Amino acid sequence: MSPTRIVIGLALAVAGGAVLAQEKVQTEAGPVSVEELAGGLEHPWGMAFLPDGRLLVTERAGTLRVLDSRNQLSDPLEGTPEVLARGQGGMLDVALDPAFEENQLVYLSFAEGDESGSGTALGRGELVDGRIRNFEVIFRQEPKVSGTNHYGGRIVFAPDGTLFLTLGDRFKFDPAQDLSNHLGTVVRLNRDGTIPADNPFLDKSDARDAIWSYGHRNIEGAAIHPESDELWVAEMGPKGGDELNKTQAGHNYGWPTVSWGDHYDGREIPDPPTHPEFADAAKQWTPVIAPSGMMFYTADKFPKWQGDALIGGLASQAVIRVSISGDKATEEERIALGARIRDVEQAPDGSVYLLTDESNGGIWRLAPGD
Repeated sequence: MSPTRIVIGLALAVAGGAVLAQEKVQTEAGPVSVEELAGGLEHPWGMAFLPDGRLLVTERAGTLRVLDSRNQLSDPLEGTPEVLARGQGGMLDVALDPAFEENQLVYLSFAEGDESGSGTALGRGELVDGRIRNFEVIFRQEPKVSGTNHYGGRIVFAPDGTLFLTLGDRFKFDPAQDLSNHLGTVVRLNRDGTIPADNPFLDKSDARDAIWSYGHRNIEGAAIHPESDELWVAEMGPKGGDELNKTQAGHNYGWPTVSWGDHYDGREIPDPPTHPEFADAAKQWTPVIAPSGMMFYTADKFPKWQGDALIGGLASQAVIRVSISGDKATEEERIALGARIRDVEQAPDGSVYLLTDESNGGIWRLAPGD
């Protein structure tokens, strides 16, 4: 169902997208209000709520900021790592350690390197007195390669205390099928960056110990299913063929040998059923939605959405709601918003926060519109 908009406030068109004062969209859950809480962010990329309700927000340009209870943005926090802010690279995701209230640890993913070679890195530091203290890098994608596309970068903590980091193929294609590098993989780490003892390729001499799954293109959406505790990822296809995958230890998802899309220059890629040895997607999108940001909704504010995945869409300029049953995924609706949605997060009060991917990007809040 295509939702309709009911504008109840002022909407100003600006270069790169729409800045909303407030409006409503009609969804299958009823009217939903869309409110811009803050603007002026430089391509915001990731966010995480602090226990006191404040919001950490990254900007791809290389900064980490805090949105307070009055919806005021802080200055960039000191102590964050130097990043390579070029192309699709820069400061990427942010996540809190599961024991944050005891250790104050904040995790950041980011692009590092220079024009000759770069890759995705993951580090952590303590959020103390309004700055990041003792930041240390705990993982580096290897090898560093040329170009500034496909860094992946989503950080997801699993219930067993390990964490997943998604890594793009860096637009290099074939290395995503080679276990001797980290390109086009999901890696699984302990919270200090060491390797879990049950990782699938730990004892394989020609494979990287951190790899959990491989054959991916560029994953910018990832979340743990609240009932099964499995990692689901939304990844960008080429010309067509965006995918929603349930990742499993040691599985190969086929890129670039197979895809539901084709190369940008028109060259065809075999469809996944032609190679049954690869794990196929639970859902694919052609035309693409360009998924970025993903969560499973578990609160009471939107009962109709409970248990469903909410996926941000860049090309689709929407939030896509997907129901999942076992291994099957079904798109239920698209909530059209008229802006590139980079990240999606559930707030402590059950509302949904969004980041818009613009040079004058914003933090938006979805809440029941009645």
